[in-house]
This record gives sequence, C-alpha cells and structure tokens, in this order.
Amino acid sequence: MGVIDMVLFWVLLVNALLIVDASSRNMPFAYQNEMQRHCSSTKYTSLCVQNLREFRHGSLDGLDFVSFLVNKTISDSNLLIPPLSSSMGSSKLVSLEDSTYTLPSPSVSDSCERLMKMSTRRLRQAMEALNGSSRKRHTKHDVQTWLSAAMTFQQACKDSILDSGGSSSASAISHISQKMDHLSRLVSNSLTLVDTIMKNPKPKTKSTALPRWVTAGERRLLVGRARAHVVVAKDGSGDYRTVMEAVTAAHGNGKDLTVIVGDDSATGGTSVPDTATMTVTGDGFIARDIGIKNIAGPRGHQAIALSITSDQSVLYRCSISGYQDTLYAAALRQFYRECDIYGTIDFIFGNAAAVFQSCNIFLRRPHGVKAYNVILANGRTDQRQNTGFALHSCRIRTDSDLSPVKHKYSSYLGRPWRKYSRAIVMESYIDDAIAEEGWAGWLDSGDEVLKTLYFGEFKNYGPKARISKRVTWEGFHSIGFEEANYFSVGKFLDGVSWLPSTGVSFTSGI
Repeated sequence: MGVIDMVLFWVLLVNALLIVDASSRNMPFAYQNEMQRHCSSTKYTSLCVQNLREFRHGSLDGLDFVSFLVNKTISDSNLLIPPLSSSMGSSKLVSLEDSTYTLPSPSVSDSCERLMKMSTRRLRQAMEALNGSSRKRHTKHDVQTWLSAAMTFQQACKDSILDSGGSSSASAISHISQKMDHLSRLVSNSLTLVDTIMKNPKPKTKSTALPRWVTAGERRLLVGRARAHVVVAKDGSGDYRTVMEAVTAAHGNGKDLTVIVGDDSATGGTSVPDTATMTVTGDGFIARDIGIKNIAGPRGHQAIALSITSDQSVLYRCSISGYQDTLYAAALRQFYRECDIYGTIDFIFGNAAAVFQSCNIFLRRPHGVKAYNVILANGRTDQRQNTGFALHSCRIRTDSDLSPVKHKYSSYLGRPWRKYSRAIVMESYIDDAIAEEGWAGWLDSGDEVLKTLYFGEFKNYGPKARISKRVTWEGFHSIGFEEANYFSVGKFLDGVSWLPSTGVSFTSGI
C-alpha cells in the first residue's frame, strides 16, 4: 500500500468514526450524563445507549427515556408482524432484509402474529401510562405488569417458531429468534428503567365501585332491585332454613355441577396452547362456582384445561382438572381463591403474577413407571419481570387415584421452566407425597439456572414441610416474614387496588 493510499485510508476511517459519533457529539453534556447514568443500570447497556442516542427531544426526564424505549419496541415489533402475516399459503418464500426464508406454516404464523399483537397491546398500555395519556391514573405496578406480559408474549412467539420443527427452515427460525431476542432486550431495559425511575402514586382508599369492565347496562342491572329466587330464613318463613340447604338445591350452580369439558391434547397433533378446554383473554375476567376439565387423561400428555391471559382476573370456588399442563396461567395478574386444581406434571405453568389462596392442590397418578409430579413451573425469563407463582394457605394433597400408591412416585413443589423461574409456597399444608428435597431441576438445564431461579418457603406445615431436607441450591430460600409478604395478594398483585370491587374475599397480607 502506497503512502497516498495509506493517508486516504486513515482519512476515510476518521470520517466514518466522526459520522458514527456525530449524534453523541451533538448531544448536550447534561443529556449524555443522564443517558449514561440510566443505561448503566440496565442489563443491555450498549443497546440502551444506542437507542437513547436516537432520542431527539432533549428531555432529561427519565420517564421520557422509558417511553421512548417502549415506543421503539412497538416500532420494531410492527416491522416483524407483516413478514409473519405474509407467510399465509403453503411454504411461501418472502424476502426479509435481503435474505430469503421459508417461513413457518400458516397455523404457526397465525399463532405468532396473534401473540405479537397481544405484546404490542400491552406495550401501548404501558406507553399511555408513562405519557399520562390514559384516562386512568396507573401505577408503577401496572406498567411493570404490562411490560412483563409483553416480554412473555414475545417469548411465546419465539417458542412457537422453535417448536414448529420441520415446518420452518433453519434460517427462518434463526432470523425470527434473533428478532424476538432483540425485542426482549428492549423490554428488559424498559423494565429496569421503570423499576429505578418510576414512583408509585400515594395509595388511594379502597374502592367499592364496580369493575371498569362492567358496561352501563350491566351497572343498571347490578344496582337495581333484585327479585329473590329463594328466601333463606331461620324461622321457617322462607324457602329454606339455612344457606347450605339453598345452595344444595341450586342445581347446575357449583364447581362439580356446572362443568366445561374438553379432550384435546398434544398427542393428537394440536399445539399445546390450542389444547385448552377454555381460553380467556379479556381483562377483568371473573369465574365463580364452575368446573373446567380436560379429560384427555395421563396418556394425552400436554392437555390444558384452562388458559388465561387476562389482567386482574379472578377464579373463585372453581375446579380446574387435568393431568399434564392443567392450568396455563400465561401472563398478567391472576388471583385464585378456594379453587381445586388437579394435575400431574407442571400442572400450574406459565408466567403470570398469580396468587393461589386457600386452594386445594391435588396430585394425581402420573402415567409411566418412572413418571413424577410437579406442581409449579414458572416461565420468568428476566429478573425484572414482576411475575411468579405463590401458594398461600393452600393444602397440597393427593387425589384418590394417587393416594394408595403415592410412595411409588416422586412429587415436587416445582421446577424451573425458565432461567429466572420464581415460585413461593407459604403457610400451606404439604402432604407426605412431596419428596423431602421439595423441588426438582429441569432436565438438561444445567447448574446455572439453580443460581438464578427464586424458590422460597415460609411457615409451611404437614409431614413434608421440613426445610432442613430441602435442596441446597443457591436459588432456594427459607424466607422470613418481610420477604414472604412481598408475595402476598396486596403486594404481589397490588390486589387492594382492584380486588374489592370483584366481591371476592381475600387476605391482603401474610
């Protein structure tokens, strides 16, 4: 290389570096300091800095930074959805960023597109709350919940692509997986900034109003004078002398009398989410005195009875029955009170923030000689997600099919579905069917996840409640009152702000 060529090379290199750094050079010093300060706390610092260099408003308000990152995630999500939509038709080839991919089958693409739209919806909710454009004053907990759900839906889309196997080319799987990872990193950074910047408003007094989702017509019906179908009076002047007599006479109104039944399973070729007997997506869902079953049986393997992606949802005195993957508590805030839940392997799974209070958890007989039972399988993928499962004042016991042979099978409180899986069991009865070690590892997940998961127990009782025999993982904790109270209805679900209007009884603390 000659002298002139060498000089030209260095001139071009310096010019390129100056262009790349132009945005930083033109930024006010105070803005750069704030940007670096906020981004230094994130998991993906360089990505945070790269994104915020595009922020042109010059605001030093940290919430404006978060809002910009959330909007960036929405924009990048929208870039992905059209290519997924374009895969309709058999093995259609489309161009994505100058590369050609054989995209997933229409059913997989439809599922992924639906999940991405659900993710975008929650991102928009979070952005409206951050911008103050929503009519309702939202809390930090609301924003964390919606961002956590957005990330969960992104992961579910990625999972559906990875599980599609031969219906997708390796290049398509790799491409979409990388896109999903990018979106998840954006949300992770947003969650970190929300956690460190956003403050909660002063708590308001308990509301006695009807839920937001009740329509005007329903409100008129609920506040109007009701005509009694039966009258309970101890003196005999009514239809019945006791409430129990009236309930017994009310045929078709109870978890064992009104039952929704399905039998789809993964063995029949149905995708796991689509095996659900009942799927709930609308916010503010309430179910009471009803049963939901998947009767595919233990040979059906993964077969969901109930799938819920409803924020601030409540199930009261319900029965949810199946074997493997009975309850898919997929995302958002969920409360279960006095419910009976039956299953074998991972029969409460997903990535919701869910509290099960005063519930009966029934272990059933699994299929196969070497089979075992696991109750909780939480799918938390990021340590900033405010998700996890908490059993509070529950009874863990065996169903009639397992009771005679319960010592032939190992049963566990939970296992880590994802790297940051979180599950708590507190003030609950633990039957002797549960193994002394209490918790199980996930097959082929390695030792690292045993450090990053968070499993905890607090003041449990019963034959297998002894902490001294539990696993010695770094991620397992025998927790005290303050830590346990974080996973209570009041703290973990922000339940005091929305549960009173449902009319369902609950204990807010430990």
